Amino acid sequence: MSVVIETSIGDFVIDLYVDERPTCCKNFLKLCKIKYYNFCHFHNIQQNYIAQTGDPTGTGRGGESIFSHIYGEQARYFEMERFPLIKHKKLGTVSMINNSNDLHGSQFLITLSTNLDYLDGQHTVFGEVSKGFDTLDKLNEWICDKDGRPYQDIRIMHTVILDDPFDDFPQLSVENGRASPEPTEERLQSDRIRIDEDVDQLEGMSQEEIEKFMKQREAKTRAKLLEIIGDIPDADVKPPENVLFVCKLNPVTTDEDLELIFSRFGKINSCEVIRDKKTGDSLCYAFVEFDNPQDCENAYFKMDNVLIDDRRIHVDFSQSVAKVKWKGKGTGTGYFEGNASYNDVIKKEEQAPQRFKIENKSRRGHGYEFVFDEENNENGKYEPITERGHKHKTYENSKREYHEKKRDTKREKSRDRDLDRSKDRFREKESRDRYKDKNYDRHKEKEKDRDSYRKRDERDRDRERERDRDQRRRSRDRDSKYYDRRK
Repeated sequence: MSVVIETSIGDFVIDLYVDERPTCCKNFLKLCKIKYYNFCHFHNIQQNYIAQTGDPTGTGRGGESIFSHIYGEQARYFEMERFPLIKHKKLGTVSMINNSNDLHGSQFLITLSTNLDYLDGQHTVFGEVSKGFDTLDKLNEWICDKDGRPYQDIRIMHTVILDDPFDDFPQLSVENGRASPEPTEERLQSDRIRIDEDVDQLEGMSQEEIEKFMKQREAKTRAKLLEIIGDIPDADVKPPENVLFVCKLNPVTTDEDLELIFSRFGKINSCEVIRDKKTGDSLCYAFVEFDNPQDCENAYFKMDNVLIDDRRIHVDFSQSVAKVKWKGKGTGTGYFEGNASYNDVIKKEEQAPQRFKIENKSRRGHGYEFVFDEENNENGKYEPITERGHKHKTYENSKREYHEKKRDTKREKSRDRDLDRSKDRFREKESRDRYKDKNYDRHKEKEKDRDSYRKRDERDRDRERERDRDQRRRSRDRDSKYYDRRK
């Protein structure tokens, strides 16, 4: 027994469990036959979970069973069919939705994943999708809002019953064949993108605007990719507006030369010629950071193509975000801290008081020798120690502290465990004593009962003996009287 569901994004076939769920299948088949589901929304789609439909109002709070069309409003819902229990194990399992009172109407759901155990017993499984899983994939990937409502409508356009084992209700007029009634304009109205509406972002744009839009979208995609692989802290990060990029420099040009030349336009925070890390040779380009973006703009217009050290330089605004410091997720970015330049940070580190100083600059077998600096050391104590030895000592101290803390924790746990055991033993002894007292009392009671039973048995035996003696005596008296009469 199968039903074809034709939707606005594709078709799929539902096989029904007629023998296991006769009421649900009858309700579903007859609703399909009267075209009740035509133009119903998929009003709730949750990725890798469920797709919900069957409500003509599209709100998730409407819908009624086929029995309400026959018996009236009091039969709007019907009771769940709980047995036999069928679980939501397969992709494409079809279930009637519980209205929170263990009743069903017309709404049903289709699972978009496997092994959804938490739906078992809550909703009644009455079928499964046998064909059209590509349509379920489209449903699963459809763009929806936070409430699961699709931004563009997905509707059931038509239902075709392949086989119906149930007799039709005479009270209902049934549409035959594949013909369906035309939808009214009110039924097709929606606050979302309609199914027959084409969405074209480039509509109404000129060729230049289209090219600009495509370039912007491509730039956003590349920025997002750089953010994913970790090259930039954020896809929306922007280079600083007060930094100039200077290239085509003479290798002999130094930081001080550039700072002296560019300082006539305004205050300079930093001027750095980029050099090779290993050789220290100039790479013939530099970054000049101004305190004011207006001064940076003036330098850009005046210094391009200027001759410096027999080389005509090229000046442009910096596009580098290498020195932008990421402050953490959700806190944005900043150009270092407090808008400080790279050189300011380095100078601050260099000006910090040093705890050690190099006693002997010659390289030895295991490292340099360091001693406390007398000027920066308040106690003025010298303590020769090697760099590697210092690291090893720090490591050993941290290791010893870790083991001491671990040992103390272990001892504390052991004490707590012993205390708990002593408490348990005390409780066990109390319970044992109570059990002994209780058994002793019970034994006493049994002894009393046993004595009473023994006395009763003795009385019964005495009575039986007395009865036997009386009987024998009477028998002898009868015999003696008989003999006397014979004589």
